[in-house]
This record gives sequence, C-alpha cells and structure tokens, in this order.
Amino acid sequence: MKRVILVGDSIRMRYEGTVYAELEGVAEVWGPAENGEDSENILRHLDEWVLSRSPDIVHINCGLHDLKRLAGSDLPFVPIETYRANVQTILERIQQQTEGLIIWATTTPVNELWHKQRKGFERWGTDVATYNRVAVEVARKLNVEIDDLYSVVMSAGRDRYLNEDGGHFTPEGSHLLGKTVARCLRTHLEKLDPSLKASESSISM
Repeated sequence: MKRVILVGDSIRMRYEGTVYAELEGVAEVWGPAENGEDSENILRHLDEWVLSRSPDIVHINCGLHDLKRLAGSDLPFVPIETYRANVQTILERIQQQTEGLIIWATTTPVNELWHKQRKGFERWGTDVATYNRVAVEVARKLNVEIDDLYSVVMSAGRDRYLNEDGGHFTPEGSHLLGKTVARCLRTHLEKLDPSLKASESSISM
C-alpha cells in the first residue's frame, strides 16, 4: 500500500482518526504522536517525521502556532516573513529528499472573541488569512497541491463546528475535517494507483 504521512498541530491530531478509518485498507497512514506546533518545530523534526519515511504523499500544515500572540502583544510567535521562509524550506526539502507528492493544508479559522475569553494568548482572524495567503503563495510557486480546509470550515459554518475555545473543533468538526482530508488523499492515491479507483467502482456495483 502507498504510505501517507500527516503532519500538523492539534487540529490534525483530532481529525487523523477519521482519516485512518476512511483509508483503512487503501493506504498506510501515519502521523507523529507529538503536536507539530509551529513551522520552526516542524523543521526541527522534518527528518524524523517525513524525510526518513519514504512517503508517497505528505499532507502537511502549520500556522496556528506561528501566528499566536501573547495577550496584548503586536508580535506573533513566528513573524510572517520567517514563516514564509520556513514553509518554503519545508516544502523544498520534502521535494528534494523524497519522491512523495506534497499536499499543503490551509490553516483552519478561529473565533478570536471565544479564543480571547478562554485562552491566555490570542489568535486573530486577520492573521489566519494572512498566513494562509503567504503559505498558499509559496505552495503554488513550488507546484504543491492545496487542501483548503479553511474554506471547507467557513462554507460549512465556522461557529457551528468550532468548540468553545474558538480554535479547536467539536467532534463533528473534526470528523468533517477528517472526511475532507481523506477524500483529498483518496483522489491523489487513485492518481498514483489507478487500481484503487477500479476496486472502488467494483465494490460500488
């Protein structure tokens, strides 16, 4: 079976169970037990989590930890230009050191009011939009596929699926994200191995 690696923060950790279930028997899906956190942390662990594992597909995101701010601060944890450089380095290293297809997942939206009320730090919706724009620019320049999880949540109804902390998702929200990721991965797995599509058709008949 093809090997799929999922890398991301706690949003990924909460939806990956659905991805495992959806792709059981179709692909070998793996994700690190640790929270991927920000782009600098992913760079530190890139060899361990991705490059040493000979992936066929890497589905990857970082952003929510990069853009968080201490309450009242004007400075995000990872400034936008540093984030841009980190994302480019992450994607280029995967391209150069593996044969795997890369899918960049956009960062999911936040409700900044709920977040501010319940967290000791802040995340702003405008930052999510800016960091997503920069990451997508880098990904497209490198011909990396995009899985637009941000738009999926916004179209489905952001506050319907966010939990009360304004950043994480309800079980229904995580299930929605997991189904979306699995569908994206299935599409690309079928391109890599057309027999998967044929087997799916025979089952449906």
